[in-house]
Amino acid sequence: MKIALLGYGKMGKTIEKLALEKGHSIVFKSTSESSEGNFDEAEVAIEFSSPEAAVENISRTLKAGIPVVSGTTGWLEKYDEMVNLCKNRNGSFIYASNFSVGVNLFFSINDYAAKLMAKWKDYKVSVEEIHHLQKKDAPSGTAITIAEGILKHSDKKDWKLDASEENTLNITAKREEDVKGTHIVSYDSPIDTISLKHEAHSREGFALGAILAAEFLKDKKGIFTMKDVLGLKIND
Repeated sequence: MKIALLGYGKMGKTIEKLALEKGHSIVFKSTSESSEGNFDEAEVAIEFSSPEAAVENISRTLKAGIPVVSGTTGWLEKYDEMVNLCKNRNGSFIYASNFSVGVNLFFSINDYAAKLMAKWKDYKVSVEEIHHLQKKDAPSGTAITIAEGILKHSDKKDWKLDASEENTLNITAKREEDVKGTHIVSYDSPIDTISLKHEAHSREGFALGAILAAEFLKDKKGIFTMKDVLGLKIND
């Protein structure tokens, strides 16, 4: 599989390393300052850039007829626009706030737990996320996806960073040195606490998931999610 890497930071370099180990080739890679290779040779693009560059990168790829996998967060106010562009171009697109297989299993566990806990009003639910100091957006896209899974089964109206309102789901975001990504969902009652936790130990889980998504997307048409890639839509 011939891959274009749009964004060549820590994640892009990890994807490159693992993709080459799996027998794929990198035919193009770009940063905000430079690019090398031949974009038009790509059979699929993997996009991990910045919130400011994501929409332009995704648009360029869809207009070129190249399937695109995007893991950049912080740009989702334009998500519907990209979906419409994909449909109009009969393209191929996967966006995920997190490509880690473990995190996507966690999303499904979180969804089920939220449904199970919905009637137990003594338990107050909250979300905490911890990331490295260089992460630009807060809360993380993963935390937002977790919150949306909870809200589907809750009488709370919305999520908010550092919320204090009774009808709002509180997300706490922390930035610490060299944390790959930790997400904790807590159900607190006066007598006990139930916690669900996912802790990433390296970037390789995210990178492998993105490559898996690219392998899935190649030669397909449409808009997909990691639930499609991993076959997690059984109880949807």
